[in-house]
Amino acid sequence: MSKSRAEAAAGAPGIILRYLQEQNRPYSAQDVFGNLQKEHGLGKASVVKALDQLAQEGKIKEKTYGKQKIFFADQDQFDAVSDADLHSLDAKIAALTAKVQSLQQSCRHMEAELKELTNALTTPEMQKEILELKNECARYTERLKNIKAATNHITPEEKEEVSGEAGGCLCRSGVNMRCTDGCGSSLQVYTDRRKYCKEWRKRKRMTTELCEAILEGYPKSKKQFFVSDACSYSPGIFAQRTPSFLSLPHRRKSG
Repeated sequence: MSKSRAEAAAGAPGIILRYLQEQNRPYSAQDVFGNLQKEHGLGKASVVKALDQLAQEGKIKEKTYGKQKIFFADQDQFDAVSDADLHSLDAKIAALTAKVQSLQQSCRHMEAELKELTNALTTPEMQKEILELKNECARYTERLKNIKAATNHITPEEKEEVSGEAGGCLCRSGVNMRCTDGCGSSLQVYTDRRKYCKEWRKRKRMTTELCEAILEGYPKSKKQFFVSDACSYSPGIFAQRTPSFLSLPHRRKSG
């Protein structure tokens, strides 16, 4: 046994007696060991020995419940408590309990407020975001001004004439105006696109029907037919709604 452990064991009876008198409630040897071991470094054997010694000396009382012993301070050393004193203590306990609940509620409110403030933007962050939004608004305002100043808009009649199959304007600006990157007149572009799409759908239908007719007597699977040397048809080109080579040219992004 180390010197510190021996010193703790020698002082165990006094420590345990003082603890039982202060708490004034019953404890088992395991409870006393668990409550004092960390603070005073008492071993379990020392605690059990000290409790037995105090009980034999009559400084504490013990009661046996089955295989377990319960130890508590000798009640004769305490003054008798009247019913009035008990009621007074109960009232104090109730008042303190209410105070604790009030403080806990206040703590919860403050924790919620702290969490909200922590998640909120700081003043520099808000100033930075406001500046970014103002710059974005200025860019959109300038863009809208340029759009309104344009003189080559497509009329509603022209749009209605070609939008049925062409799918409307595909320029990135999303505005019915003439493309400025070499695609020529918008109306002519839509007219040509409609003609090419019609021809593309016609060829797609013919190719599909031809492949289905061949596959009726083909001994292998459809996938093997498409990847064989005898077939140069790629079904992927017809999987898309509109082939990329028939898409309208886009405007270059400004800014």
